[in-house]
Amino acid sequence: MDERCALTDASGAPCPTPTAPGAPLALCAAHLAVALDWAEGEFGARGLLLSPCLACGGRVGVRYPDGTLCERCGWRAGDVPDREFGAPVVEVVYYLRFDDRIKIGTSGRLRARVAALPHDELLALEPGGRASERRRHEQFAVSRIPGTEWFERTAELDAHVAALALGVDDPWAQYDEWLAARAAAFA
Repeated sequence: MDERCALTDASGAPCPTPTAPGAPLALCAAHLAVALDWAEGEFGARGLLLSPCLACGGRVGVRYPDGTLCERCGWRAGDVPDREFGAPVVEVVYYLRFDDRIKIGTSGRLRARVAALPHDELLALEPGGRASERRRHEQFAVSRIPGTEWFERTAELDAHVAALALGVDDPWAQYDEWLAARAAAFA
């Protein structure tokens, strides 16, 4: 015998429809659809964006009843970033590897800065400007190559870089997220 839907109507009469096959709850297909609509309105529905996010280039969005947001940065799909005041600026402290040295620097225009430097790999980023960079230079002063912002690799410096990179697949994507969040704050 088929199990019936567990819901009742406003008068208290039980729903006469059988439970949907394989349903995780004792609900008919129609009531499951109502629950899905509610859940998607409350929590969003994840899916591909029609085109890359204009703020960060992300491809996955979360659709809500009032619009779709980029999953990566939260930018509203269809909104155009206001470039009247130029591109957003995010000050970061960056860690570049070249051979077995690491440069600790800072920039508000990371792509241009990194492109101008010899390096093998962008290892990690952290938010911050000159004051943050100065603190890192002081923290790792024992391994600093005199007169430069380059440092010999040490266990302590490697551990710091590894901690910054933990859970970050791509520092460039992380930077794009920070830029998008900054742009969204002024939209």
